[in-house]
Amino acid sequence: MRNTFGNIFTLTTFGESHGAGVGGVVDGMPAGVEIDVDFIQSELDRRKPGQSKLTTARQEGDKVEILSGVFEGKSTGCPIGFLVRNTNQHSRDYENVRNVYRPSHADYTYTAKYGLRDHRGGGRSSARETISRCVGGAFAKLALRQLGINVVAYTSQVGSIGIERDYRKLDLASIEDNPVRCPDQEAAKLMEKLILEVKEAGDTIGGIITCVVSGCPAGLGEPAFSKLHAELGAAMLGINAVKGFEYGEGFDGVGQRGSEQNDIFCTDADGRITTRSNHSGGIQGGISNGQDIYFRVLFKPVATQLRPQPTVDKDGNETVLEVKGRHDPCVLPRAVPVVEAMAAMTILDHYLLNKTINI
Repeated sequence: MRNTFGNIFTLTTFGESHGAGVGGVVDGMPAGVEIDVDFIQSELDRRKPGQSKLTTARQEGDKVEILSGVFEGKSTGCPIGFLVRNTNQHSRDYENVRNVYRPSHADYTYTAKYGLRDHRGGGRSSARETISRCVGGAFAKLALRQLGINVVAYTSQVGSIGIERDYRKLDLASIEDNPVRCPDQEAAKLMEKLILEVKEAGDTIGGIITCVVSGCPAGLGEPAFSKLHAELGAAMLGINAVKGFEYGEGFDGVGQRGSEQNDIFCTDADGRITTRSNHSGGIQGGISNGQDIYFRVLFKPVATQLRPQPTVDKDGNETVLEVKGRHDPCVLPRAVPVVEAMAAMTILDHYLLNKTINI
């Protein structure tokens, strides 16, 4: 089982949904970076359950304990170990799925691969593992902050309710002003209403998260097998419930001609080379070009349904599954910081990789 993300800046995670806790080890963190523990905790608070009526009712403090690699408020360059203890597991809620495969979950595939599974909340395949990613991403954000690189994500669509695609026309400073984490406050109200209606029906719904990376220098990524957009895509598709990834104009550019899509080079007021447009999403030939990197991540409706569903047990016998427990009707509000975390770790990793080839 592969549990490590990255090349130079790496995150190795451990833990299960209903175990003692989840945690990880960050390696490759540059020394001397100022570590704001309150900021790291705030990133976890954005992801934690029970933060609004739109999320699961599971109450977890999700308090991070930093075990190593930080001294007198700065990173030492040594591995950073951390732990977040589980404190509110209701494992009994999952007893009825011990021998039953939940539709569209990893129950069957996990058993097919390993010959056994932890039925309590999905075990290792649970979205609770993303706690470790948020911590790793918070450390990456702190390093990127010193480089003038910023990563921000937001909910841009829930079900059929979407907002303006051009992020430059939105007030990204207002993302945290509503529980949906949408920068369009009127659309956020409609999204919230839809999520609550779906929750009341015992159903779930998906949507799209948009992410913008600003201040990224030109030259990150590789021209062949580690293209920056491919690495970002792999990072996003490794998040639970993600079904799609597009960067730049993405699929919307299909209806245009090359003469409309090409980003024409020019120089700015300071004589630096730039482009007149950014249809490419800040990446050309697999390498960042210095423009904003922007992409969209599609999340499917959460697989857990609080309504009866037909399925089979481990012996292939047909049965009807009625799930208990506390679950999100829509994963997007809590997934926003996870998308940011994976993007931040990817960008920092490639920044450090670039340092190994350029003197």
